Amino acid sequence: MPTDTVSKGRLWAGRILSGLSALFFLLDGVMKLVKPAEVVEATVALGIPENVITPIGIVLIACMVLYIIPRTAVLGAILLTGYLGGAVQCHVRVGHGAFEILFPVVFGAMVWGGLYLRDARIRELIPLRTI
Repeated sequence: MPTDTVSKGRLWAGRILSGLSALFFLLDGVMKLVKPAEVVEATVALGIPENVITPIGIVLIACMVLYIIPRTAVLGAILLTGYLGGAVQCHVRVGHGAFEILFPVVFGAMVWGGLYLRDARIRELIPLRTI
């Protein structure tokens, strides 16, 4: 059992980071389900076939739901990290600039940062101590 308790400030900071991440993933997933022309064009430009946009949206929303449920949050974070790694790979492969490549990296940091702040079990696994 974790011995570290979560302060209210740390808990709310984690919830805010996690919530912002979850809202982004929800919006991204819904846009993949609705498939406006801009989303289809951008996705196809990354080399992803149009017929897989909807399944990607479903998987993304499922991963996000796992992430926001405390009991399955770690699994959700792992799956979202994989999704974001794929996004980085796509942007690198087509030769996009630093912003497009680092954007998913920043969201990955937000996912794990939010989880780290709100879950004592993660802090026990990854102790970050100040020197």
